[in-house]
Amino acid sequence: MAQWSDGYWSSSDGLRLHYRDYAGDGSRAPILCIPGLTRNARDFEGVADRLAGSRRVICVELRGRGQSDYSKDVARYAPLVYAEDVEALLAELDLGRFVPFGTSLGGLLTMFLALRDRTRIAGALINDIGPVLEPRGLETIRSYVGKSQTWPTWLHAARALCEAQGDRYPDWALEDWLVYAKRLCKLTPNGRIMFDYDMRIAEPFRVPGAETGIDLWPAFRALAGRPSLVLRGELTDLLSARTVARMVEENPDMEAVTVPRVGHAPTLDEPEAQAAIDRLLFRVDN
Repeated sequence: MAQWSDGYWSSSDGLRLHYRDYAGDGSRAPILCIPGLTRNARDFEGVADRLAGSRRVICVELRGRGQSDYSKDVARYAPLVYAEDVEALLAELDLGRFVPFGTSLGGLLTMFLALRDRTRIAGALINDIGPVLEPRGLETIRSYVGKSQTWPTWLHAARALCEAQGDRYPDWALEDWLVYAKRLCKLTPNGRIMFDYDMRIAEPFRVPGAETGIDLWPAFRALAGRPSLVLRGELTDLLSARTVARMVEENPDMEAVTVPRVGHAPTLDEPEAQAAIDRLLFRVDN
């Protein structure tokens, strides 16, 4: 397993936020991994282990996740605030050009970062998200986010996740679910296993109409002319094939890859995802 160092930065409202920093070839554009709604830096352990050394890999934890502080104001659990937080990290690290890897919510933040300053985007990976979010997928997320659960052992947590989300990863064995549980959950001081995020992140998301009313296509178009990749899980309910087709039409520099037998969202550890990522990084470097 690749080694990393823990890094911290401050948000504009005084939160201490955390990231993992995997060292690598400083002559290449670093990768900035931005996780999904309920995820944390551990979500990118596989891709970071594989790519660290060849280039720097930075895995952020948004406010309310992992080792990052929880927001005092629940209304600030919002995409534009998350983007502001990431901007503060970019300024802190003085990254210059970089390659964002954005899963789900992280993909939306990738588009927002491009919209603010596209010149710094060396390339981009958008994982199972697009400018159009399917209502069924949003309802699925709304059905589970913010619902606190605890388990006595990692095995109990893995089996519970398999029961709840088995349709997303139908080919996974128990050991895969254990890896997934340890990425998504944490061991509490009282010895219980629980999700590693502030349950209050669900509150703004559950406001009726909160996810609508914003045209995301202008943000997506900011990626035009940059080597980019969109991954779509074959079984996803959040990103339609129709939306992916339009994304490629609007941005001819974007490759679209469907990851078979996977729902929302691909882990980036699948062979098809790994091969597509390698092609993206080759285009970035050349």
